Amino acid sequence: SADLLALCRKTYTEQVYGTKDIVPLKQLEDGFYLEALSNGPTLAFKDMAMQLLGNLFEYELSRRGETLNIFGATSGDTGSAAEYAMRGKRGVRVFMTSPAGRMSPFQQAQMFSLMDENIHNIAIEGVFDDCQDLVKAVSNDAAFKAKYKIGTVNSINWARLLAQVVYYFAGYFQATNKDEQKVSFTVPSGNFGNVCAGHVARMMGLPIQTLVVATNENDVLDEFFKTGVYRVRGTVDTHETSSPSMDISKASNFERFVFDMLNRDGARVKLLFGEQLGQSGQFDLSSGIAAARTQYGFASGRSTHADRLATIKSTYELHGVMIDTHTADGVKVAHEFLAKHPQPKDAEFVPMIVLETALPIKFASTIVEALGVEPSRPAQFEGIEALPKRVVNMPADVAVVKAYIAKACD
Repeated sequence: SADLLALCRKTYTEQVYGTKDIVPLKQLEDGFYLEALSNGPTLAFKDMAMQLLGNLFEYELSRRGETLNIFGATSGDTGSAAEYAMRGKRGVRVFMTSPAGRMSPFQQAQMFSLMDENIHNIAIEGVFDDCQDLVKAVSNDAAFKAKYKIGTVNSINWARLLAQVVYYFAGYFQATNKDEQKVSFTVPSGNFGNVCAGHVARMMGLPIQTLVVATNENDVLDEFFKTGVYRVRGTVDTHETSSPSMDISKASNFERFVFDMLNRDGARVKLLFGEQLGQSGQFDLSSGIAAARTQYGFASGRSTHADRLATIKSTYELHGVMIDTHTADGVKVAHEFLAKHPQPKDAEFVPMIVLETALPIKFASTIVEALGVEPSRPAQFEGIEALPKRVVNMPADVAVVKAYIAKACD
């Protein structure tokens, strides 16, 4: 326990996050807040867990005298957060896949400009789901995984979710003044990891009234919470959007929620996510979706490019606050939810907290389109897009990727 406390104190400092509150709330309207999760080294919420994970890995590998080869997939933010957390760490190599050409220029520059010998960037011909499938395929190859000591930093790693659960409690304590008071969260979501941490917090007893899932045009999760049908999209049908970190149709952490929804029936979950998804690309849980909404307090909504532009513009004009594209999806869906579910006059007011996911500079072109001004950037990222790049391109072929990892490790 003492070691864990020391690692947490080393990770969550004012020097790293710019404030003693670490995740301060920013009030936009009465009872409507943004929770700032993007003040870490890579300007995205993934830093909240990844910085701790990097320190945990280094501590435990040193204790065991072992090495670890991290194999991951990113749609934009996980990759840079992982690489900045692991760069220069003893006993750790990172092999990070990303969909070629589908991240913002800033996101690509953050990752590909790193020249550390333990960092390997792999651009995959395809979409994020192809990258994620490669990670799962390698993780399921027990012999390869054991031989090359493969680990993961994607949100399929439970430690990632554990760290993220904490900021739901931190937001709650800031927005309420007594233990009986409830709060709602709206969470921009593609891979269901961020909002799954909220689900875990609620299961632990945090009085969350509603978890509102906000999607972009890739609305697989919104469709599920509205209909009970989970229908994944293929490469062709996965839209390339201005909130690219959510351009996902196979939400890996969603399996964790369905496991709870089905009373932890592992055999049935395996059947749904294995056989049924493999054969038909969908499964139907519509008979239980009402219970999912009431028992687990989920709701959902979707946002489009036009919605993002309008929300970025109105938030800036009304409140003087510049938000990124993914946070804009959350703000739009949160307002929509509150309009449909007004607070009862005889009940205690329930604050709404929207989780901020990244700083605007990561998606500058859309900010300029919405506001006509360039977002500010921290000094350490000036000119980052012009730096030399270190990245290899590969097909979405697990054998090719395994061969690359093996060669780098031998």
